[in-house]
Amino acid sequence: MPTDADLNLLIALNALLSEGSVSRAAERLGLSESAMSRTLARLREATGDELLVRAGRAMVHTPRALALRDRVRALVDEANAVLQPAGPDLNLGTLKRTFTVRANDGFTEAFAHLLVARTAREAPGVRLRFAPKPDKDVRPLREGLIDLDVGVLGESGPEVRIQSLYRDHFVAVVRQGHPLLAEGEITPERYAACDHVVTSRRGQIAGPVDNALAAAGLTRNVAVVVPSFGTALSTAAATDMVALIPASYFEYQRAGAALRSFELPVPTEHITISQMWHPRFDRDSAHRWLRGVVLEVCRHHGAKGP
Repeated sequence: MPTDADLNLLIALNALLSEGSVSRAAERLGLSESAMSRTLARLREATGDELLVRAGRAMVHTPRALALRDRVRALVDEANAVLQPAGPDLNLGTLKRTFTVRANDGFTEAFAHLLVARTAREAPGVRLRFAPKPDKDVRPLREGLIDLDVGVLGESGPEVRIQSLYRDHFVAVVRQGHPLLAEGEITPERYAACDHVVTSRRGQIAGPVDNALAAAGLTRNVAVVVPSFGTALSTAAATDMVALIPASYFEYQRAGAALRSFELPVPTEHITISQMWHPRFDRDSAHRWLRGVVLEVCRHHGAKGP
């Protein structure tokens, strides 16, 4: 008669199959890489399959692993739902859980410390993991790799739940003493005539500001493209370039006296920052609590626009 399976291995198997990497699975579960490697060896023995195999410098799933991935994820989700307190019986003081929130660097730098402080006060056993947002792909939500996706709404599936957090808008940022600040009204012509530093993770140059300038028969010279708002600010502080920064992010960074912001001299749309999640978490009381924390913190501190 076979012995009972170690059901704790399901958690590790889910992490390995979801991440496709021993190191990332170890980080997700708070384990050392060597401990996760040993767990993978146990899983290989238990399933009779290699599950993940080396392909160059990366690892790829075996056919059996691909067949198991969705099934294992569903089992873990169901187990988590069974073992979590329901509804009003949720005890934040004893809750032990890790939530992964995907957001861009602007949101993380402006709000992560506020969310961490609030979480530590209310639920000290909860750990927040902030993941980078290289794109707007909805797959991580569907596959349970992240718990919340925060940002401007992209091409989400019809099942994804969406809640707006706050409205934001872009402002222009220059160094103190910049000629734009000293020579009268900042017109579209004077703004466009400057060199500009643009933030884009994908290296894109054009955006809504360029469309607004084009409508007025103007173009701006994008001299530098950088991957983060922080780098754009440091570039603007050290040069005569003009940076384009979300107002909420600049408000967080405004302690630095080296920089000044001003409203764009051309009309652009405000943007809505939302939190998105998969419906599997709709009735999860701990997840509902997290969504409430994010909503309250963002609506209290987020930019509302002029």
